[in-house]
Amino acid sequence: MADEEKTEEAVPAEKGKKFPIVIVVVLILVGLILAGGISYFITTQVMSTGPSTAVETRNHEPGVFVKLGDPKEGIIVNVGGIKSSRFLKVGLVVELNPDREDNVAEGKLTPVAETKIMDTTLQIIRTVKIEELDAARQDDLKAKLKAELNKALGEGSVYDIYITSFMLQ
Repeated sequence: MADEEKTEEAVPAEKGKKFPIVIVVVLILVGLILAGGISYFITTQVMSTGPSTAVETRNHEPGVFVKLGDPKEGIIVNVGGIKSSRFLKVGLVVELNPDREDNVAEGKLTPVAETKIMDTTLQIIRTVKIEELDAARQDDLKAKLKAELNKALGEGSVYDIYITSFMLQ
């Protein structure tokens, strides 16, 4: 009789243990299905909008690379205002669209485009505050230069801007 009491007590205890395990398994399955559905939704939304502008700028034929300023020194500019004694020595390379014949002729920069590029670049660098010349903010400077150069030369003229050297003194 003692054995019968033990088995009767053991059966309800096992049912009690199985019930929480079943709930946990069901919750895990529901979570996995939900995660899969969300992932599918996000993927289809990203794919349906097409490639981003960052990808589009990378998918072009190689451009014409032009180093600005002196071939060895680059550009040397007084920054921080007239009374400031701070100088920036920067090497900039501009990647230009070779299909824009008003800017690039026979793989070389036209004099008009060279003048516009130097003028615009110097104006922007001179107006930049010292705080904006921080290494962490160089991408902002490059984006600003690219936007202004595209305004001066015509949209789609500048593919990218590369900073090859940077010294603030």
